[in-house]
Amino acid sequence: MNAVPLRRNRDFMLLQTGQLLSNIGTRLTSIAYPLLVLALTGSAAMAGFVLFARTIPHALFALPAGVVADRYDRKWLMIGADAVRVVAVSVLVVVVALGSDAFWLISAIAFVEGVGTAFFIAAYPGSVRSVVPMHQLPDAAAVQTGRNAIVQLAGSPLGGALFTIARVLPFIVDVISYAFSAISLLLMRAKFQEKRDPDPSPLRSQLLEGVRYVWHQPFLRTVALIFGLLNFVGPSILFAIVVIGTDQGLSGGEVGLLVAVFFAGILPGTLLSPYVRRALPVRAVFVLELWTWVGCAAFLVWPSVYVLAVCLLPTALVIPSTDAVVHGYRIAMTPDRLLGRAESAWTTFAIVISPIGPLVTGVLITEVSSRAAIGVCVALALVLALWATFSPAIRNAPTIGELAEIPATPTPEAR
Repeated sequence: MNAVPLRRNRDFMLLQTGQLLSNIGTRLTSIAYPLLVLALTGSAAMAGFVLFARTIPHALFALPAGVVADRYDRKWLMIGADAVRVVAVSVLVVVVALGSDAFWLISAIAFVEGVGTAFFIAAYPGSVRSVVPMHQLPDAAAVQTGRNAIVQLAGSPLGGALFTIARVLPFIVDVISYAFSAISLLLMRAKFQEKRDPDPSPLRSQLLEGVRYVWHQPFLRTVALIFGLLNFVGPSILFAIVVIGTDQGLSGGEVGLLVAVFFAGILPGTLLSPYVRRALPVRAVFVLELWTWVGCAAFLVWPSVYVLAVCLLPTALVIPSTDAVVHGYRIAMTPDRLLGRAESAWTTFAIVISPIGPLVTGVLITEVSSRAAIGVCVALALVLALWATFSPAIRNAPTIGELAEIPATPTPEAR
């Protein structure tokens, strides 16, 4: 199928450039927020609370934000969300520049910024779908994974360096990055949604419709459960590298380097993704990442943090390929009118699972052993890999080219 390459797709490149800058700004302040609070209060608990205040809106507002994204103009919703974040972080710039130590004001600003992010994320899948042909959605998802790897790799060290130069500097860059995101959206020509009929149903029904749609589609339900639960494994093992590396005598810089190597490995994986997806059947690409996590079992035989870090390299290389089909298929298979709500349902589930992993891992390392903690992660990864390998829903997944002809299955309420 002939199509303009993504690198020559004007709207897609505007979207990705704006989001690369925006995400880097967000990552800078992810390290700058706790550094600021530690400098002002000396309290690790208060530093943790500010990060909590910034992230909890994702869980609180994901589903309502999905309704808004499906009801109103997504482009203006995203621009509005950027504007809210520009104003919020600009206020923080003034607070920091004046030398204020108002902890609760900093927490409130972080919360407002998080609310803006929740609404932006709800509308984002619709923006991608509006500018990328359906058969290129996996390629677009792989590009997004590579973009996130760049942000993870460069954001935290750069944020720490800027904060060292001047406390206010990371927040100024964050304001500029959100402004660039809004400008890139304004320059895009595409509309971010199909024509819609007014939906007079109650808010509660609209909230649940996206969840019902995902649950009643066997493929979407299976993928949501498997890869949602996988959010226990990944953050747990990355967290374990930090704890185990510290226990085994590595410096903070050495531990950071081991974690950075993982994200660095995703970048060549992004380049390899198109070839992997051409060489392997769809079903194999879906399960590829799951089986690589099982390789961390080598740590159970040789419990060195370096062994654990090396075990993650195959995972880093295949993550872009699996993400491409998981995220690309999910967006392609969901009707436009439900996209915000369905994606928000997925996001909520992932957000709930993600912090549980490091919590359980920390307890297991402290109370039992590092082998036990990694063993739990490997066991869960094995269960998920077997589930995906033998799942009829994944085995019978259509090709991306066939998705355009698949009619949407109505939810029970709509029948």
